[in-house]
Amino acid sequence: MKINEIEPNEFIIKIAEELKKKGIEAPEWAQFVKTGVHKERPPVEKDWWFMRVAAILRSVALLGPVGVSKLRTKYGGKQRRGHKPAKFARGSGNIIRKALQQLEKLNFIKQATVGSHKGRILTKEGKEFLNSIAGVSTVKKEKAAKPVKEEKPKKEKKETPEKKKPVKKEQEEKPEKAPVEKNQEKSEEVKE
Repeated sequence: MKINEIEPNEFIIKIAEELKKKGIEAPEWAQFVKTGVHKERPPVEKDWWFMRVAAILRSVALLGPVGVSKLRTKYGGKQRRGHKPAKFARGSGNIIRKALQQLEKLNFIKQATVGSHKGRILTKEGKEFLNSIAGVSTVKKEKAAKPVKEEKPKKEKKETPEKKKPVKKEQEEKPEKAPVEKNQEKSEEVKE
């Protein structure tokens, strides 16, 4: 079962529970801080830090190599500005940076350069960690099941050698007419 085949919300919850057991701790300021400029209040859930770290780990696994800037854009949202039109605001970089650093301490991610892209990628330990959780998780995205049709055995066609198509005698005997101008054709029709 692949990581992107599992329903994301359930998968992130299971990752968060396992990360608590691994020793990740929320910073002291986590209970007071907003997750971005676009938010009006801090998160209501007490375990939001573990959920965010789990979501970031899943994002690194799917998007990797990914950096703080791209993750800030992913976790951003619409900022309301009173009478002025709303605009997009990026998420908190400090939260994302601290979460990435905690995941690096557990050796689940590392900094790398792949081609011209720099950022964090999943390590072997991180892949094993996510695959172990994916194996435990049984929730999948439900797809509409199509009814299976019974196939009838097909009749085998006999192979026959290719035959040349017969050419009609009329086509062989008539010589092709040379291109004639329109004026000459009209004059010949009038004469007849």
